[in-house]
This record gives sequence, structure tokens and C-alpha cells, in this order.
Amino acid sequence: MIHLLYDGGMNDSSVSAAIISISIILISGFLMTRITKHLRLPNVTAYIVAGILIGPYCLNLVPKPIIQGTEFLPDIALAFIAFSTGQFFRMDILKKNGIKVILITLFEALSASLLVFILTFFVLHLNLAFSIVLSALASATAPASTMMTIRQTGAKGDFVETLLQVVALDDIVGLLAYSVAISIAVHSATGEALSGSRIFIPILTNAFVLFLGAVFGVGLSLLVKPKTRSSDNRLIISVALLFAFCGICTIFEISPLLGCMSMGTVYINMTDDDKLFKQLNYFSPPFLLMFFVRSGMSFDLPALVNTSGAIGSSPLLLIGVLYFIIRIIGKYTGAFLGCLFTKKQKDTRNYLGLALIPQAGVAIGLAAIGARTLGGETGDALETIILASSVLYELIGPACAKLSLYLSKSYSTKLEDIVEVNEKTADGKEKSQVELLVDRIQKIQEELPSHTINEAEEAFTEAAETNNTVFWGEVHKQNMKEVIRKRRK
Repeated sequence: MIHLLYDGGMNDSSVSAAIISISIILISGFLMTRITKHLRLPNVTAYIVAGILIGPYCLNLVPKPIIQGTEFLPDIALAFIAFSTGQFFRMDILKKNGIKVILITLFEALSASLLVFILTFFVLHLNLAFSIVLSALASATAPASTMMTIRQTGAKGDFVETLLQVVALDDIVGLLAYSVAISIAVHSATGEALSGSRIFIPILTNAFVLFLGAVFGVGLSLLVKPKTRSSDNRLIISVALLFAFCGICTIFEISPLLGCMSMGTVYINMTDDDKLFKQLNYFSPPFLLMFFVRSGMSFDLPALVNTSGAIGSSPLLLIGVLYFIIRIIGKYTGAFLGCLFTKKQKDTRNYLGLALIPQAGVAIGLAAIGARTLGGETGDALETIILASSVLYELIGPACAKLSLYLSKSYSTKLEDIVEVNEKTADGKEKSQVELLVDRIQKIQEELPSHTINEAEEAFTEAAETNNTVFWGEVHKQNMKEVIRKRRK
């Protein structure tokens, strides 16, 4: 039906096909989450699988021109993801363990990249462009899955603080590695000689993007005034600036990730206002859903499973399986060595690597941009392998993160570990087990929040209520003016 509309050749038909396609993308992503919810899998997995099912290699519900016409979605999705990540770079938190966390991040990120590069270039003898970009993408992780697991378990402590800071910094290292790698890849594909400028120019470019993002962050903090600006205008201004910055980066073919992260960091440190992040987190899911579903639709399933799909002499399925395994080894080994070097406690050293396995949002976004830059067989293979491995990582990642939190004693399923109470009465006598149980239950009830509304939803609802009040206030004013005008007549 949609293909008939699109192939009709009329502008109205094309518009109808695009609108219906967006509806199918949103509905399919939502319906798939109903299945993955029962399996306790993250929504990212559902979105990618939904995209594969409705894509051109399965049900073929969305025309290819519409998929190609939404190439801007990775840039917008990265902008939202990066800006939200910036809120975790509060200066007071970074001052505590800043140097140690940076060293751990460098160890685990670069170890994964190094092992993947050795595998692809020296063992499988793949071309330099593909090997270096894939190894750079191996350094990135998915903070969303890890943070979701932490919220679900209520984990806390040194292990959790270290983990959150590492996954936030991980994306910065991944982006810098990707920027250098894609520059080398492009020039190696054209046959130009490699020089020092090919390495340092991307670094300098990203330094400028970092600075420009900070400037946008200052501008955002001046325009978005929590006490004087209405909630709807704050949301409009922030989205407008994110889109503008994203567009500027796209003109120069630079990823907006680092700059948007810088924008979020500057804003949170200047204003200490986290409500804007909650509003954006509640506003952005449709965009993120469309991005991940579109990534699934771009997933070349036949190339992965068919023997004809290959880079050089190596089948994509073999490359994907080896990449999946080697990256896990690199992440765990690097995190272990980083914690050992910085003299972190044993629990953090032994189990941090398990929580760094998930890979989705940033890696998929960069893979989409990389595929667009490299083009051809190399670009398609790069995106296919990252998408296939991301599904697997998202299947096992949350379970591994939860296991690491449990083994590091960051949370417990025992009631006596969750709630601490005085084990003696006022006169010094030992309390019975029943009395201790009652005390613990009462303390849990006291600590329970008075409502169950999500903070992001509360912020968005508050904005909606404010807008509604303003709107009807204006309507009332207009009505009163009309009454006064009639009475004067």
C-alpha cells in the first residue's frame, strides 16, 4: 500500500507515504517493546529488531527512498544523547576521582580498540579503512543500559560512581578515536600518503567543536532562565539550539556528539538546573525510537548471513562474531588493568569490565555517519556489523551489568543489607527477629516517595500545566476585553 502511494509519482502521494511510514515506524517500535518488556530487555533492542522486521530485507513495509531521506536522524539522535550525557560532568564530582577515572577510561577504551584492530587488520587482513574505523567504534559503550540497571537495582557506592563517570567519559574517547580513524580511512581509501596533519587536524577540529559547544552552552544558560522563562519556551529554545548546532556540524561533516556534550556540561555547571534535561529526556523518545528503528531497517541481514557477504575473503558473520568476543575481552582486560594501575579496590577492579559491555546509541550513530562517509561495500559492512553486535550486546549487557553490581556488593537482595536499623531496644535488650522485621518495613515506608510519577514526566507535565494556565488566562483576558467593549457601546 505504502509503495503504491510512493510510486504513484504525485507529491501528495509521496507525502502520504512518508507520514504513514513514520506512523508504522513508531507503532512497530512500541509493539516490539511489549515483547521485550516481558524478557526484561532494553527498548533499544526492541527498536532495532522492529526495524529489521519492517525493513526492506523482511516485510519491506517502508520504501527505500523514505529510509534514505531520513539520514538526518543519526545526527539528531546523537545530539539528544550527547546533551543528556553532559549533565553527568559536574565539576564537584569530577574533582573527586577525575584523574583516576580518566586513566581507567583510557585503559578500557583503547584496549578494546587495539585488540579489535589487531584482529581485523593483522589477523583477518581486512583493509585499513574498515579496520581502523571498526576498532575506533569498539571503544564506545551504551550508558543508557547501564544507568537503567543501576536505577532498577538501587545500587550505590564507589563502584557505581566510578562506573557512571567511566561510561560518560567513554563516549568522548570513542568520538576522538572515531574522528582520527575516519580521517585516516578516507585518505587511505583515496591512496593519499598518511601524514601527521591527517591525525592532528581531526583532533584540533574536535577541540574547536568542543569550544563551540561550550559557547552554545553559555548562550543556552543565558536564554533559558529557570525562574523567568516559561517551560514551553525553555524547551523550544533548547531544542532549537541543539538542532542549530547539529546542523552546523553536519555542514562540515563533523559529529555533533562532543559539542553537544560540552553544551550540556557547561549548562549544568552554570545553572545547576537538571529539570531541563528531564524535560528533554521526556520529549526525545520519539526521535530516538525512529533513529534506532531506521538503523534496524538499514541492517543488511542477507549480507550478514549469506556466504557472499564479505569484506575481502572474510565473511561478515565471522567478522561480527569475532568482533563481539574480542571487544568484550578488551573492555574487561582494560578496565581491570586501569583499576589496578589507579589502585582501585578489589571489587571495582574485578567487576567493572562486566558493566561496560553494552554498545548501542553512540556506536550506532557514529556507524551510520561512518557508513555515509565511507560509502560502498565498506560502509555497508561497517553499519551491518555494528548493528548486529549491538543487538547481542543489548541482550547480554544489562544482565552482565546487574551481575557486576551484585558481585561488587553495590546492592543486595537481603532486607538486612538494604535497610539498617538499631538491633537493640532503648533499654539495651536485643530485639527479636519479628521486631527487626517490623522496624525495617516501617523504615522502608518512611523512605518511599509520596508519588510514583517519573521525574521527567513530572517536569513535562508541569510544563504542560503551565502552558494550559497561560493559554486559558489569555482566553479569559480576551473575553473580558470583549465584554467591556460591548458594555461601552
